Amino acid sequence: MAMATTYAPLPEAEQSAQLRKAVIASTVGTTIEWYDFFLYGTAAGLVFGKLFFPNQEPLAATLAAFGTYFIGFAARPIGAAIFGHYGDRIGRKATLIATLLLMGVATFLIAFVPTYESIGIWGAVALTVLRAVQGIGVGGEWGGSVLLAMEWSRKHGQRGLVASWPQFGVPVGLFLANLSVLGVSTWTGQAFLVWGWRIPFFIGCLIVPFVFFLRRSLQETEEFLARKHHPTPSEIYRSILANWVIVLAGMMMVIMTTVSFYLITVYTPTFGKTVLKLTAAPHGVVRLPLGESRGSGATVGRNPIERTMPRAGAGVAAGVHLAQP
Repeated sequence: MAMATTYAPLPEAEQSAQLRKAVIASTVGTTIEWYDFFLYGTAAGLVFGKLFFPNQEPLAATLAAFGTYFIGFAARPIGAAIFGHYGDRIGRKATLIATLLLMGVATFLIAFVPTYESIGIWGAVALTVLRAVQGIGVGGEWGGSVLLAMEWSRKHGQRGLVASWPQFGVPVGLFLANLSVLGVSTWTGQAFLVWGWRIPFFIGCLIVPFVFFLRRSLQETEEFLARKHHPTPSEIYRSILANWVIVLAGMMMVIMTTVSFYLITVYTPTFGKTVLKLTAAPHGVVRLPLGESRGSGATVGRNPIERTMPRAGAGVAAGVHLAQP
């Protein structure tokens, strides 16, 4: 893509205003996208098995529902690759608007997917396709929102804190998803399994227009505009291959926390309902300390923080294992 030959940095006051707006747009947008992503996991464990796989045994129906949930994880690297590529080519702003709309449309349509009773197995097929779209959207959103906030920070020492705000949207989105299902299930009662489960998905779309206009009002980041060279896909692949040890180590460092996190947030409501015979109200888990600890990486460095996360995740996983009968 052709770029302007000259670029004049913004005045300090205007840059600070853009930084604040970028942090807000990234954090709120990430919150909404993770709300949609986590909401599907809660619904998969509580209602999708019965509504979309009614002819299966309860265990098989639950596993089938979680199978559609897995599609979102499989699609996330695809979304990251697609929007990461175009984010480097055309800018962060345009791609983040696209990921927001992608997730918003998919979540809105999930709220209206007919169940097995109406269209048979095609309901599950539609659910799976929309889940894949959700995964592509959140895959592009997470990395892009972090970059958008970080690239507007001129002070190197505060970049870790600025970049942690989109991460803060993860536990907030989880909390709001659980709160939404709790409130709606309490309000609708037995009707939650009939039509009430659709309401939280519709709620997740209501704030999308606000975030859309907020992101549209943003300027492209100074760092992106000032960049003289934008890497091609072949250059990126060569860089990954040349540094595969570091890339693999980074992936392995977050596996434990990610596995334990989804074990708690997705499996716990299902365990509570099927084994402990609790109500449909999900077990809310808020991971606020992790968002704050990542911000402290600007002070003590990234490596000590990331070394701590897998140990914390191992402790949580062990605690969940010991708590089960």
